[in-house]
Amino acid sequence: MVQAWYMDDAPGDPRQPHRPDPGRPVGLEQLRRLGVLYWKVREPKPRRACGRRRPPNAAHSPASSRCRAAAWEPRHAAHAQQRDLGLDADKYENDPELEKIRRERNYSWMDIITICKDKLPNYEEKIKMFYEEHLHLDDEIRYILDGSGYFDVRDKEDQWIRIFMEKGDMVTLPAGIYHRFTVDEKNYTKAMRLFVGEPVWTAYNRPADHFEARGQYVKFLAQTA
Repeated sequence: MVQAWYMDDAPGDPRQPHRPDPGRPVGLEQLRRLGVLYWKVREPKPRRACGRRRPPNAAHSPASSRCRAAAWEPRHAAHAQQRDLGLDADKYENDPELEKIRRERNYSWMDIITICKDKLPNYEEKIKMFYEEHLHLDDEIRYILDGSGYFDVRDKEDQWIRIFMEKGDMVTLPAGIYHRFTVDEKNYTKAMRLFVGEPVWTAYNRPADHFEARGQYVKFLAQTA
């Protein structure tokens, strides 16, 4: 299940969870209405012990699936359904399920970024840049291969929602959404960056309401109200 919540307003280290007390969790449906696509891969359940077969008429439990996924496409949000995915972050170089997703969504370009002090040049500067509130003119797609971190997105009332991302998770943030990213207190995130066509890394810090991508996103929000 997605781990997402409304953030508190407490100052301090952005790498901390910033969960309010009492908590204000956010579910997949609410993320869908914001146009956020999210996949959550779960570990396979252990095999049943020998001699303990499931009765022939017993209903199959969704919990026994290899993984559960919610693939939300803003253009078809009303018809979106859950899908089972078999993503394997340890075998991303030769993962047929990942290749299938890339073909279906035209994610033709990819690279790997490792966000930690030893791997990322100008680490402190980059971390501050990632955490500046901004938008892109194209979708932002990230597949977490190792480590963990947080994507924060604005809701319709301009409040921050924090999405916890860990190994095996994939997220797509739609063009025009205000957002930001930070590592958590482990200070390590390894992620695959996917792109439709040639990559464009330009981030436009808020305010950036004059861009067409922002206008289209605001119209999408109005349609899902």
